[in-house]
Amino acid sequence: MLVRLVQQVSECWHEAWTPLALHGDCHLGNILWRDGPLFVDLDDCLSGPAVQDLWLLLSGDQAEQRLQLDTLLSAYEEFAEFDHRQLALIEPLRTQRQIQHLAWLARRWADPAFPVAFPWFSTEAFWLQQLQQLTEQERALTAPPISLTFGL
Repeated sequence: MLVRLVQQVSECWHEAWTPLALHGDCHLGNILWRDGPLFVDLDDCLSGPAVQDLWLLLSGDQAEQRLQLDTLLSAYEEFAEFDHRQLALIEPLRTQRQIQHLAWLARRWADPAFPVAFPWFSTEAFWLQQLQQLTEQERALTAPPISLTFGL
């Protein structure tokens, strides 16, 4: 299954995206508010498509995500044009993040701190849940990408 998922994700990168400097891990937990937003945890900075720093800010069901995406892109487009074809990268990016997170834990499992910090990683229930989530992601990769509610 993982080989199939990696192949599907790789196929989504056929477009020539204009790479930007990105935060790389832009989610609400990495934004602090003190007289305005402050982005923290910049150790994952990278270059890539703009959607990389937007999709992690989406939460909830698909209807909620559409509304959030409309708001994000409306604000984003006050400063720069957004290539809406990048919306097709959201599920591949989500799949890639899931696989990379599992690999990150597995590579560090020999560190004595990891079994203590992540005891669920070695349980059957965790891996059954991961298998279910990856199966759902496989379906999401073949579904049409998220669309905008208001059609920016």
